[in-house]
Amino acid sequence: MAPVDVRKGMPSVELSREEFEKRYRSRFADPAFEALQRELDVITAAAWDAYSNYRKSPLTRKAGPGFADPDYEISVDWLAAREAILAAQRRHDDASETPRILLINGSSRSDQTCPGEMSKTWRLVKIAEPVFQEMGFAVDILDLSRLASEFGKQIHPCKACVSTSMALCHWPCSCYPNYALGQTDDWMNEIYPLWVAAHGIMIVTPVNWYHAPTGLKAMMDRLVCADGGNPDPSSTHGKKPDEAKALELKGWLYPRHLAGAAFRCCRPRRQRRCRNAATLAGRLAHRHVADIGRWKGGN
Repeated sequence: MAPVDVRKGMPSVELSREEFEKRYRSRFADPAFEALQRELDVITAAAWDAYSNYRKSPLTRKAGPGFADPDYEISVDWLAAREAILAAQRRHDDASETPRILLINGSSRSDQTCPGEMSKTWRLVKIAEPVFQEMGFAVDILDLSRLASEFGKQIHPCKACVSTSMALCHWPCSCYPNYALGQTDDWMNEIYPLWVAAHGIMIVTPVNWYHAPTGLKAMMDRLVCADGGNPDPSSTHGKKPDEAKALELKGWLYPRHLAGAAFRCCRPRRQRRCRNAATLAGRLAHRHVADIGRWKGGN
């Protein structure tokens, strides 16, 4: 086997304490915090300690049986996400459960923040919902506009670990949360189980500036781990690229964690407005159900 080469050479991004505190305190600009400077001094010092000692995952436990290295200290956040995915998979595979459709609103527009008006995409999602329900499906709605309108909802960017090695791209993603860098509130650990539990997924989205909306693109990027991702972070001892490359070079099976689901994507057109949305939703719903009819005992 050829020797593993890990390429390095990018500039440091390490912050001085002064710069770190400047950035950290900037989130407390509201005058309501002025009377709490003593408390903020203590909190900022603790945050600096977490950053300077790079405590990405401060809460861990031994991986235990079933993992390549049972003694590896694994993030409890990752374990919780894994358990939620396994529970969703059991629901998906249970023939006694009602088949599920996941409807995704890909628009960032919301009447709960600027622009102060709901999107045509959201209206189309809500028109499609009862169509599926009347056909006997349970419907989950994933509203990605909440990324722009709700506190504590984020999808952090994909770091493209798969470009180093598929074995370095863990399922579910283990890049986040990263407490040392303040990269928390990541929504993907709640989104993955929705995809796993679904027998069919319909993505309703606008096209913004000839591209997918920001939130939808971020989710799509972070779903790369579902197609070939490594379900055992202990096999690479976290994010160790040399171990991941060596593991992949031995042969990788590229497990398809979402195999079996049916997908459709539709885009509301400006000239159609919403007066024809019911027809469009019905047509797409009919095509969608044809794809997943086997879950209802069909062809």
